[in-house]
Formats: sequence, structure tokens, C-alpha cells
Amino acid sequence: MKATARAPDATPPGGAGWVTRLETAWARDDALAQLLRPLGALHAGLVALRRGLYRAGLLRSERLDVPVIVIGNRVAGGAGKTPTTLALVQALAQAGWQPGIVSRGHGGSARQPQAVQADSPAAQVGDEPLLLQRRSGRPLWIGRDRVAAARALRQAHPQVDVIVCDDGLQHLRLARDLAVIVFDERGAGNGRLLPAGPLREPIDADCGAERHWVLYNCAQPSTPLAGHCAQRRLGGLLPLAQWWRGEPGGESLPAALRRAPRIVASAGLGQPQRFFDSLRALGLAIEPLPLPDHHDYATLPWPDEPLDVIVTEKDAVKLPAERLARERPALRLWVAPLELELPARLRDELIAALADRRRRNLPATG
Repeated sequence: MKATARAPDATPPGGAGWVTRLETAWARDDALAQLLRPLGALHAGLVALRRGLYRAGLLRSERLDVPVIVIGNRVAGGAGKTPTTLALVQALAQAGWQPGIVSRGHGGSARQPQAVQADSPAAQVGDEPLLLQRRSGRPLWIGRDRVAAARALRQAHPQVDVIVCDDGLQHLRLARDLAVIVFDERGAGNGRLLPAGPLREPIDADCGAERHWVLYNCAQPSTPLAGHCAQRRLGGLLPLAQWWRGEPGGESLPAALRRAPRIVASAGLGQPQRFFDSLRALGLAIEPLPLPDHHDYATLPWPDEPLDVIVTEKDAVKLPAERLARERPALRLWVAPLELELPARLRDELIAALADRRRRNLPATG
């Protein structure tokens, strides 16, 4: 264990402070959460109204000519959708499918559907879509209109025979065949909808799929819903330049980090504490630097002095190695990939359901 040069500062900078305050209110169900209950009830009513319009046919879901699997969560903030999407895409490819990915492109400036390439700017396409493309190598299109994005993907890549929609659970216009609903250790919080609680919709809402599975990205179920628990771990840490070249990670804790006198862990995530805890589990004494989710790194938050910094892959896609060499030459930056292993039963059941859907050759509608 290495001693840190100063006490950890876990106070999120900038606009993340109000997010932290809300999350505290939800966890404690304190006076602020109680004050927001009328707005949460209004949100719940709007969600029910919108779903009712779809059930009545006044709003219509549109079905593609290939199956659609939606990965999503019902709680605001990061619950592990991106590593779940990566693990599922890998499992589908190993089973002989040709998956493509559709994402909204949150945090990017793009307004119209477009393809994401390995060298696309994160500021344009979003950090998570760029990470998904770089890690999976699969065709990926973004678009606020996910139906249009999925159709554009199919036209550009006719070999794609299944679409995985990242973070599309509440996007009801894109019809889905199967769904994976992801929770983390927060569960449903205080059980109320935003902003009085963390829920985007009721935890038992109909997900609009023929079959769905609940995946807990934590050691044990955190809601009353029956589900499976995933195993997650940090992959081998590697220097930023090697990560950009696509080189595989080596040992989980490189010798250079074991000897480092000062290590800052920097994370622009919805739930950065999990990342910090994983690094501490490796035996590292880190100084945590939580940043707002989707932080753009327009200004580098570290001093220009000898220092080791560890970031997530979601951060790394916004940090070109050339820029770090130019602006912070004394700094060594490491990337910590996150690996998630799908439970075998969930994986096998989902792939079997997908094969059954193909055998039945369900007609496209809409």
C-alpha cells in the first residue's frame, strides 16, 4: 500500500454537486425528497399516460425486419448498461449472430443518425457509443430517433441480423423482442420517480418485449424482482497510448503503479464510487477525483507534475494520447477496462429465445 500525498477529495466539482445532493436525498428519503413528491407523482402520471397512448394505438411502436434486444435501466445514473451491452454483443457473436448496436449518442453534438467509427470524435458521437464501437468492433449507429438509426444501420450493413439497443428501455417507438433490465446495488432507491426518487419508471413496468431478464450488476439482488447477478472486474491496466492502439491489458496491477508515490483516480461516471472501490481492492491507495457524468475534459483536471492517474475507458475516449503528451508531459495516465461476465443461464436463455424468434420468422409490422 502506498501513502497518498494529500487527503482524498471526493467532492464532485461543478454541476455534479446538485446530483450528489439529490442522490443523498433519495438514499435518506429526507426533507428534499419529500418536498419533491408532487413532481414525482406528476412524472408517474405522465409515464402512465404515455404508455396508455401506446397501448391504445394512438402512439405506435415500429418493428424492424430483424430482432431487437434492448438494454436499459429504470434508475437514473450508471447501472452498468455499457459493459452489459459489450458482454451481450460478444456472446451473440460467439453464438454465430451478426449484431449491430444502436445508441442515442448521449453527450454528443450529432443531431441526425450517423455511423460511429473508431476514430469518431467523442464530442460528436458521445463517449459511450465510441467506447462500444472501439471495444466491440461492430457496426454502430447513433441517433435520437433510434428507429431511423437502426434502419440506417441495416441499410449500411445488411449482414447484421440482430440489433442491440443500448439504453433504449424508455424509447417505446422502437419495438423490441427481448430486453435486459439492469440494476445495481442502489436497487429502486426510495421507490419514487424522478425527481422525488431515482426511478425513470416503475420497476415492474411492462417493458414491451416478448421476454425480458433482470440483471443485477452487483453481488446480490437489490430489488424484489427475480434476476441474475453479473460478475464484474477490472481488466489489466495499461498506459493510455497502448489503449488507443488497441493493445490488450496485461497484469491487473502493473509494477510501475505498485511503486507510484501518488495516484489519482479520475472518473466521469454516474456512479464513480464503484470504480474507486475496485481500484482500492487491488491494493492501491488512491486519491478519488469524481467528475460529472460524461465529463468532456475540455480542461485537464490534473496538475503538470509527476503523477500517476487512472481513468475509465469512458474517460479515455476523450483523452488523446498526443494531447496528454503535449499538455501534461510529466503525467502518466493509465486506463482501467471494466470486464463484465454475463451469467451463463441468462446468456443461454436469451440466445435460445433469439433463435426461437428467428425460427418463427415473426413478420415485421409498422
